[in-house]
Amino acid sequence: MAIYLDPPLWPAHATHFSHLISDTSLEELHAFAASAKIQERGFDGDHYDVPERRYDSLVAAGAIPVEARILVRKLIASGLRIPARARNKSLKVPLLNRWERVMPGHDALFLDLLDRWGEEHRKYHGRTHLLAVLEALDLLTEPAGPPRTVVLAAWFHDAVYRGIAGQDEEESARLAEDRLTEAGLPAAEVEEIARLVELTSDHRPERGDDDGALLCDADLSVLGGGPEPYARYVAAVREDYAHIGDADFAAGRAAVVHQLLELEPLFHTPRARELWLDAARRNLQAELA
Repeated sequence: MAIYLDPPLWPAHATHFSHLISDTSLEELHAFAASAKIQERGFDGDHYDVPERRYDSLVAAGAIPVEARILVRKLIASGLRIPARARNKSLKVPLLNRWERVMPGHDALFLDLLDRWGEEHRKYHGRTHLLAVLEALDLLTEPAGPPRTVVLAAWFHDAVYRGIAGQDEEESARLAEDRLTEAGLPAAEVEEIARLVELTSDHRPERGDDDGALLCDADLSVLGGGPEPYARYVAAVREDYAHIGDADFAAGRAAVVHQLLELEPLFHTPRARELWLDAARRNLQAELA
């Protein structure tokens, strides 16, 4: 069990940054960061970015200095490294391939949405989440695949994201109406997509709303991940709300977790329950504890 730190070689924000990792667990990494008073917004999924001015003090606190290539090897060996495809900035090609399946020839709209999902303030609600929802839809509907309306609703469901529950979903639905009408989709299809987007506000589709159930289950699929992916999800959500103090965030997050645990059902499709329900309940209960 050890904490490692590479040299401050990575330029950004008028300084250089080091990477801080654990070779054992994110819990160890977060505990060290907290004791060293490293800000939570410095966490990037599998490491902390720390400015050059902190280097000597972190070594003094017990971080082991290593070359960058050694740090990468240790991170890979630990099993904690996030693959490049799972990072927001590296997902243009896989997302474009998926876009072309449902909206070929609408490159300007794709680029607008890609920019929105790549906004700097997004940590969890970014391109990684979008791709995860699209992949979850595939998993829930294989081999036939999801309806186009559900796929497009996934593309728009967090297209507007300011961290304001309810308002974000409503504005995303209005954006879908405007952009898809301009793109020439039939009015009935546009209306259905907007309806689906608004459902992600509370994840409570009506009984018999199969498409709504699909989208809501895909959107919540992150809850049913393993302990490490779930820990990364919680950390990223905290970064999304970095402007909120710790006490207020803890109270708000606890309310969200209680609300999720009280959803009956949490997942609406049999396939989603099979894939994610048990793990999701374990993860949510552990987070509360």
